[in-house]
Amino acid sequence: MSKTTKNIPIISLTSPAIVAALVPFQPPFFIQMANDVTLHMQCIAAIVGQFKWQKVTTIYENNNGVSSESATLTLLFDSLQAVGSRIEHHSTIPSLSSVSDPKATVEEELKKLRSKNNRVFIVVQSSLELAILLFQKANQMGMMKKGYVWIITDEIASLLDSLDSSINYNMQGVLGFKTNFVYSTEAFKQFKTKFRNKYGSEYPEEENANPSVFALRAYDATWAIAHTINKLGSVTSEKLLESNFDGLSGKISFKNGTLSQLPIFRIINVVGKSYREIGFWSPKLGFSENFIEHDSMEVKIVNSSGILGPMFWPGGSLTVPKGWASNDEDKPLQIGVPAKGAFNQFVRVSYDQELNRTFVSGFSIDVFEATVKRLPYELPYTFVPFYGSYDEMVQQVYYKGLDASVGDVEIMPDRFQYCEFTQPYVESGLVMVVTIKPDNLKGIWLFTKAFTKKMWLLMVTLHLFIGFVVWLIERGGNPEFEGIAAMLWFSITVLFFMQRETIKNNWSRLVLAPWFLVILLVSASFTASLTSRMTVSQFEPSVPDIETLQRTNAKVGCNGNSFIVRFLTNMLKFKAENIVKVKSMVDYEDAFNRGGIAAAFFVVPHAKVFLAKFCKGYTTTGPTFKLGGLGFVFPKDSPLTIDISKAILEVIQSGELQQLENNLLSSNNCSSWIDLNNNPELGPEPFYGLFLVSGSISAFAFLIITVHLVRSRQLNLHLTSTTLIGTRVWIWAIIFLIRTNLKFQFTNRRRSSIIPDPGEELNEIKPTCVVVAVP
Repeated sequence: MSKTTKNIPIISLTSPAIVAALVPFQPPFFIQMANDVTLHMQCIAAIVGQFKWQKVTTIYENNNGVSSESATLTLLFDSLQAVGSRIEHHSTIPSLSSVSDPKATVEEELKKLRSKNNRVFIVVQSSLELAILLFQKANQMGMMKKGYVWIITDEIASLLDSLDSSINYNMQGVLGFKTNFVYSTEAFKQFKTKFRNKYGSEYPEEENANPSVFALRAYDATWAIAHTINKLGSVTSEKLLESNFDGLSGKISFKNGTLSQLPIFRIINVVGKSYREIGFWSPKLGFSENFIEHDSMEVKIVNSSGILGPMFWPGGSLTVPKGWASNDEDKPLQIGVPAKGAFNQFVRVSYDQELNRTFVSGFSIDVFEATVKRLPYELPYTFVPFYGSYDEMVQQVYYKGLDASVGDVEIMPDRFQYCEFTQPYVESGLVMVVTIKPDNLKGIWLFTKAFTKKMWLLMVTLHLFIGFVVWLIERGGNPEFEGIAAMLWFSITVLFFMQRETIKNNWSRLVLAPWFLVILLVSASFTASLTSRMTVSQFEPSVPDIETLQRTNAKVGCNGNSFIVRFLTNMLKFKAENIVKVKSMVDYEDAFNRGGIAAAFFVVPHAKVFLAKFCKGYTTTGPTFKLGGLGFVFPKDSPLTIDISKAILEVIQSGELQQLENNLLSSNNCSSWIDLNNNPELGPEPFYGLFLVSGSISAFAFLIITVHLVRSRQLNLHLTSTTLIGTRVWIWAIIFLIRTNLKFQFTNRRRSSIIPDPGEELNEIKPTCVVVAVP
């Protein structure tokens, strides 16, 4: 390169601009009147993320001498990854001038893409000639109908104003973005008028003669050169890069050889003979529906809500396409449902002979239908009753006999080799249900179970201490409080508010007032706890644990079509001959009544329904084995898995799932459940405040009266010993209260911060629930 030519600037109008990182060599005098390609890729990713498409197919025309395909796709890949999407397929089309039969080449590439499941196509780079041919062939091959998505970039979208309406006919529903520029300035209006006159005179056959952003950039580049020459007498790359003025295409200033001002893109949707503007996108604010133009060339975004206007999609659809298709697009998904489940409250299959139609209903079906309603696209499907086991139904999804499976299907690790599961819609675990029997031994000392041992010890200690303090205060001037026996009798009668001793000293009244409140509240709590405990504590599980079942060779029941049979034999080591396969929920009741089984194993959702249905005395006992929960089954790598999982979370968070579960349980016969463990022993924690107030007042009164007696020399040796004992008792009670309170607070903090380990296999619990008939 000669010295005379190295400073001559080269101005590129290519859109998007090719940044230095994309080419091996870029001369310093290379100036680009276009936006950074990175911003174009970010806008594409924003559109994809807005409609939650997880996979896309890219189309790229390699039409320049310096190939930037790999680097451009890398930028797009990174931008898509940020919105949870990725490039699934890619098609490179050579320049039309380099192939002998362009139509055959394009048609062959479209056939390959049509054979894939993905339906979101992004034309990353293309000439206008290829774009026209591409959409013409796509329309002819049925790739512009319902379910397809096409996205074009600025280099094509900005030329739509110059295309004939016949070309737009092949692009109905196409989504794209074009660089925004201000239409309202006087300079633009004058340029537009001159451009239309000149263009119309030279090309009278053309329908549209509106200037595109490329024409504006060419004018701005020419004006920048002329302005620099007029001002400085010559033009060099350094002088041109110092340009700073308001051009027709926007603010003209350069940074690193490209325009420094961040662009705003108009999001367009091709409809009819032209297109509609449905919103705007900027790198700083994202999507917006409106903006305000200023004559000073500045643009202010308003209503930046991140929501685009209504869309018109290919095929005339107004519903957002899901972005993928099954092998047979016109055929609804064949979703298998278990027809032989033991609990038809979850899936019920019935046949109406008059209508010659099969009906499918139940809790799991209601959850699935509520989930599908929250998808951002239509999902046609039909339920197919499956009469095999749950494992066989899952395998049919793997072997493509079914497109999916819906029902009370448990998420198990060994099933992931065949399929994928959605987010569980109901938590689950494996529990053992047994009958209950009377426990007469518990009734003898039942009243002691109302309080914990700490509560009993603390109540007795404080009560005796307060009785001793009152006795110490009254004994000098009240003959009714003479002797230790009087103190003990007063301590007993005050519990029932039956004391007949006259209280003469105000210090005694101060000590007794808060203690009377403590007695009142503790007595009421004791009565409530004992009453509740008398209702259920006379029962116990007929079988305490799994080891008892195995030791006695007892028979157990479970759903014969579920994984539980395999779990009992492989994990819990039950003998196969001791496992009774039960077909329906009613059969469990019959098997228990005739002694055919000693226990039954259920997943937690089934156990809840069983306990709610039969109010005749059953309880869960033994450990609860954690499971994955109930979920819906889809093939591996199905895009529906993530979409359905998100929709399930929305159903859960909205409270709709809880309402469906309440309806499921309330539809059964049982009006009330009594939990065997819902009556824990009452500890001192709820009364700490009262204990501290009453004890502090008693301690203060004790110190005052002790000092008074010492000064008046009425404290004999016997009283000194008694006082010393009372002091030690009170010190012990204070220390006990403080230590217990601190331990209680520390335990609560730990409970609030500990998250259960999801990988834990076994969670030991006591019997959790019992259902009894309450007269």
